[in-house]
Amino acid sequence: MKVLAAMSGGVDSAVAAARAVDAGHEVVGVHLALSARPGTLRTGARGCCTKEDAADARRVADVIDIPFYVWDFASQFTAEVVEDFVAEYAAGRTPNPCLRCNEQIKFTALLDRARDLGFDALCTGHYARLSGGVLRRALDAGKDQSYVLAGLSADQLAHALFPVGDTAKAEIRREATQRGLAVADKPDSHDICFIPSGNTRAFLADRLGSRPGELVDAETGEVLGHHQGVHGFTVGQRHGLGLSRPAPDGRPRFVLGLQAATGTVRVGSARRLDVSVIEADRPVWAAGAPDGPLECVAQVRAHGGHANAVAQAVNDRMLVRLREPLRGVALGQAVALYRPDPEGDVVLGSATITATR
Repeated sequence: MKVLAAMSGGVDSAVAAARAVDAGHEVVGVHLALSARPGTLRTGARGCCTKEDAADARRVADVIDIPFYVWDFASQFTAEVVEDFVAEYAAGRTPNPCLRCNEQIKFTALLDRARDLGFDALCTGHYARLSGGVLRRALDAGKDQSYVLAGLSADQLAHALFPVGDTAKAEIRREATQRGLAVADKPDSHDICFIPSGNTRAFLADRLGSRPGELVDAETGEVLGHHQGVHGFTVGQRHGLGLSRPAPDGRPRFVLGLQAATGTVRVGSARRLDVSVIEADRPVWAAGAPDGPLECVAQVRAHGGHANAVAQAVNDRMLVRLREPLRGVALGQAVALYRPDPEGDVVLGSATITATR
């Protein structure tokens, strides 16, 4: 096959590209330039889209002897990821920019261009497994990225390769060393690549300004304090609330909900964070929408937040009833559904959380 390898400059995508070459594919490497002002991105190994990362990717391409290009996707990235990120926080929701980037940039804009140019598949360094068009969790549970890929369609998955999903991260690093790849010991990226300081609240405040509102006790309605914008908070948050006194019982308060229209941040005890029902829109069903209740495991965060559940397709939406409550479920995040399987849990579907109760 003719394969386009997305090379971030990290060890995972480097080994993925090398394995695609070993498999006999005709591989071309590409690094995505995602900032109109690349000098504003952080240096060092904390991000995934810096100029240093592009240079690292090019060196890997030289070692594994494949053609390499840098493609400018800055305008698409700004519109689909950065502006969406800001707008979601302004609306009182908590987006996942990495999930959005996978859906709209890597597996829509990039994959579409790849197919237009005659490539059969897009290869990435994501930790997930594909078998017969079915998406499964990675072998390395601690690195599993199936959650941020669960929104991909069957057609997109049919043109995807995830060569490292069947290997533990430590083994990937050892393999990179054996192959002579300089990125073998490069630290993993953890931060949001388009926030140079790593300070999300400051980034949002710079773009949204001051939008004063009140922190209100969810049980009594008492105004406990004031804030400069709901974009500074997320459901489940405990620290940084700026409250001058504790709850009457001495226990900490948490953010329970955000109302962007009124600027209200509702706070209360941890027990009030428990959620038993999730409503979500824009569902993607791996094998088509189910005809009735679907027994599954629901996941609401990239790492953690699992519970047995029953899901249904209701009027082009998704309704998920949790058999055990989950705590701190934020609107704007994704709920991914899995079928437990000894060979690797199978992704059944995904949707964006719009309401909880």
